[in-house]
Amino acid sequence: MWMFDSPSRGTLTLEQVTEDVRTLMAEHPHDEIRVMVGTDSQPRPGRRQVTFVTAVIVHHVGRGARYYIHREQQEHVYSLRQRMFTEASYSLQVGGLLSEQLNTAGGECRLEVHLDVGERGPTKQWVREIVAWITQNGYDARIKPDAFGASKVADRYTKH
Repeated sequence: MWMFDSPSRGTLTLEQVTEDVRTLMAEHPHDEIRVMVGTDSQPRPGRRQVTFVTAVIVHHVGRGARYYIHREQQEHVYSLRQRMFTEASYSLQVGGLLSEQLNTAGGECRLEVHLDVGERGPTKQWVREIVAWITQNGYDARIKPDAFGASKVADRYTKH
């Protein structure tokens, strides 16, 4: 079961996150509301653990944002490539469940998946492959520097 922590809402299930998003959209039907999912990871040196943090960000354009964080530990040693694909996989899982629940209720929600990969740095060799995977699943993919859901929000919570 996916559990999320929100600074403004407390601990919520994915269903409660969906209801929170749905309520915001219903209260402001003419406003632009962007829903983003991004995941970041951080290896724990010497502990053979990797912390994965998936963030769901709801940006009420011009009026601020709220976010929800899911954190979990994996007991495996991942190569950078494996970590990048695992991050994308977590984002796809959460994004798929979230958009399915939002769109089932009669709403129309275009989800963005924010990826912690970019055209510069050690992850550049996998950008096309990961972006293609995300877009083939029907989502808008964002990479650094436009992927703040992964590179800023989720990243902040991998460090603690």
